[in-house]
Amino acid sequence: MSTISDSIKKDHKSIKEYAENIRMASDNDSKTRWQNQFTWELARHSIGEELVVYPGFAKHLGAKGQEMADKDRQEHQLVKDALFKFQKMKPEHAEFIPTLEALMKDLNQHITEEENDDLPALESALQQQESESMAKSFARTKAFVPSRSHPSAPNKPPFETVIGLMTAPIDHLGDIFRKFPDETISPNPSTK
Repeated sequence: MSTISDSIKKDHKSIKEYAENIRMASDNDSKTRWQNQFTWELARHSIGEELVVYPGFAKHLGAKGQEMADKDRQEHQLVKDALFKFQKMKPEHAEFIPTLEALMKDLNQHITEEENDDLPALESALQQQESESMAKSFARTKAFVPSRSHPSAPNKPPFETVIGLMTAPIDHLGDIFRKFPDETISPNPSTK
């Protein structure tokens, strides 16, 4: 079974890989496909953390955990704002790669702090089965949340949950018409 730290780190690795695939893509169609995959993964990951992991910080780590959750939500807001800008850009735009780089700079700092400080603190407060249960909840939650960035949406439950459930079907419908890389698991794997 996977722990919550394993699940989060796996997503972090995928997000970094997708960003690198955007950078390395040789044509605009490939860049667009990886941009959609990157956006899909990062948007779902961020909301999943906010709905499952950050409440876990507060529940299991008390006031210190609430401080961690609040700080991480603030960092996520910066990432969501940058992702919202990036997800609307075309690869031929002069600011396409610089926007990705700025987003990844903030995100990489957040990932480092989360993996080195926040997640070890959380794991130390959890039993193995609690961590595995949180990982399952995180995975299930990602299936029902929006797949695009909506930075003006609330970022704390219960309002985030309500807005997410209203927004997700619209995003998922839009995903049907977006192109994704052929070799990835995505919301629209049949589109080439």
